[in-house]
Amino acid sequence: MQTESLLKEIGLTDKEIAIYLCLIELGAVPVRTLAQHSKINRGTTYDILKRLLELDLVNYLDKTTHQYFVASDPEKILMLVERKQKELEKVKKQVEETLPELKLIFEKRGGKPVVKLYEGPEGIRAILQDVLDSMEKASEKKYYVFSSASVRKNVYAAMPDFSSKRIKRGIAVQTISLGEGGQLVGLDERRWIASRKTGLDATYELIYDGKVAHISLDNTDNPVGVLIQNREIAETQKLIFEFNWSKL
Repeated sequence: MQTESLLKEIGLTDKEIAIYLCLIELGAVPVRTLAQHSKINRGTTYDILKRLLELDLVNYLDKTTHQYFVASDPEKILMLVERKQKELEKVKKQVEETLPELKLIFEKRGGKPVVKLYEGPEGIRAILQDVLDSMEKASEKKYYVFSSASVRKNVYAAMPDFSSKRIKRGIAVQTISLGEGGQLVGLDERRWIASRKTGLDATYELIYDGKVAHISLDNTDNPVGVLIQNREIAETQKLIFEFNWSKL
């Protein structure tokens, strides 16, 4: 039943759903009738009714010698969903505020690097989106790139509007191009290292917010990305970048 599935999605148990749907069907009834109809013992039925009263999905009526319970207007379900959304937004905000401190503790106490593999245009797009989202929240909105001429077009084909999104968010970038090509588009600086015929194509590397992403092509020219999340590794790569930048 679709209704039961929806009620489960908002956090009701099977027995709570059974009691609520019985009340929808029967109208105002005493606990004894409700327990019989739902096939749930009376003590458990009382406990469930208390829970449903707290959620404002049930009300009760006193009729002379018996206490009658009745389902609230089903519109209350939508109100319950909206309330849960607000609670989740509040929790999300608290988590976001706590994350920097937790990440700092994690890294200082020997947290191992997190390595993730991304394949194909969708995977590269996920890396680029992470660059945008991470740098937008960073205290210093600037990241660093070793741009490989052999891989560059495959990177930005995954997100053609990346540069415009970057500029819109006020994110700057310094790029060292390995080989010819590449142009300035805004909030960026670029220097070049002459290409050398070594027989090995360099990877495209992004250094940002405690992460380093290496993007290369597999044997079928499909882009593959490896993302390493570790602040020490990222800072080391940044130092290498800055040294090379100063020499160009």
